Amino acid sequence: MAGKELTTGKPFGLIVSFMLPIFLGNLFQQFYNMADALIVGRFLGIKALGALGACSPLIFLIISFIFASTQGFCAVTAQRFGARDYENVKKSLSASLILSFLLVIILTLISAPFTYQMLKLLNTPADIINLSYEYLFIMFIGIFATVFYNVSSNIIRALGDSKTPLYFLIFASFLNIVLDIIFISKFNWNVKGAAWATVISQAVSSVMCIVFMFLKFPILRLKRKDWLVSRDFLMEHLRIGIPMGFQMSVLTIGIIVLQFVLNGFGSTAVAAYTTAMRVDQAFGQTYLALGATMAVYAAQNYGAKRMSRIKEGAKAGVVIVLVVSLISIIVLGLFSAPLVSIFMDVPDENVVKLAVLYLHIIMIFYVFLGLLILYRNILQGMGNVGAPLASGIAELVFRSVCAIILGKYFGYLGICFATPAAWISAAIVLYIGYKMSLLKNIKKIKASL
Repeated sequence: MAGKELTTGKPFGLIVSFMLPIFLGNLFQQFYNMADALIVGRFLGIKALGALGACSPLIFLIISFIFASTQGFCAVTAQRFGARDYENVKKSLSASLILSFLLVIILTLISAPFTYQMLKLLNTPADIINLSYEYLFIMFIGIFATVFYNVSSNIIRALGDSKTPLYFLIFASFLNIVLDIIFISKFNWNVKGAAWATVISQAVSSVMCIVFMFLKFPILRLKRKDWLVSRDFLMEHLRIGIPMGFQMSVLTIGIIVLQFVLNGFGSTAVAAYTTAMRVDQAFGQTYLALGATMAVYAAQNYGAKRMSRIKEGAKAGVVIVLVVSLISIIVLGLFSAPLVSIFMDVPDENVVKLAVLYLHIIMIFYVFLGLLILYRNILQGMGNVGAPLASGIAELVFRSVCAIILGKYFGYLGICFATPAAWISAAIVLYIGYKMSLLKNIKKIKASL
């Protein structure tokens, strides 16, 4: 099987059919976090749940860098596949695996030894910092599982298959739930049990994905000569991947600043925000699935020099964003309280109230989240890293400034408006970048004819 090209056919239908398996996969991946939060909250209590929440920005910092970097590496693969340059598809896989291995070493060395210090810098409440450390340290030493799952699944998607990674992720998600229950309720491992359950489950999914990647796609079966990758080709992957990872890291710094301010309001506010974020992240999975789809779609069509199809795909993406945003507002408007309450054995009235407040504010601005993810991934698929980086800086500035200023004068309510401000600023930057990049590439192609 050689893979599936997204360079022909009606864009809307292609995009929807490609993104659905990714969406389901994202939901099951959320089960890692959801299961941790649900089981920890019910078996270990509010403080343990808050401890997981205090780790979230640091985990997101690492995972977002991994996801964005590996997606950038695989954008080159998708471009080569769209151009039907199958020899360099193999070399791109080799380059991605080599760079991913180096990524594991570097990220593990700069994170695991400094776990406690990072939590201290985050102003983590004293009554939960030790629990946070136990959880976060294990997650950091398990970075290898996250890296290799992401690179293998992104490679498979680059070749037009969004279904295969889903199957392994479903299995791993259920494995994670089973291990959570065993490690926490039977072995009494506390939050360490949740961390080990997540790492082991991710490791299983990464191994399964890599093995079947080579078995299913003859085009990806590497020979010795395919590992002889030139320095320039490695640099081409780094040119796209590292700025994408850095852009996500810049974005995450703003989230860390927000968490720092939030931690000053105590463990109840942290638990409420943590619970609300679990629900918020579940609703954001459709946008992330659309983004992953558009990255592959744009990369393949960019490689095939079909700019008009990228434009048509963007219009289809906007329609999807509008529909999903409306549905999210309706569902969260009606069911926010029951959704956040499922994370607690005995729902705490103050935690539920603060969590619902956040969700009712954030849902109004989902359309901007959808648009920024849409345009950011189109640009990255085309190899444009400038505008996404600028948008990440905009998010950092607006989220940080709003969290500090609004948090000071309006408390928790002010925190709730920091993220929407970041989304709006980034969406504006990315839309301008998209229009400029599309025009530039159309002119470039016409000049080469």
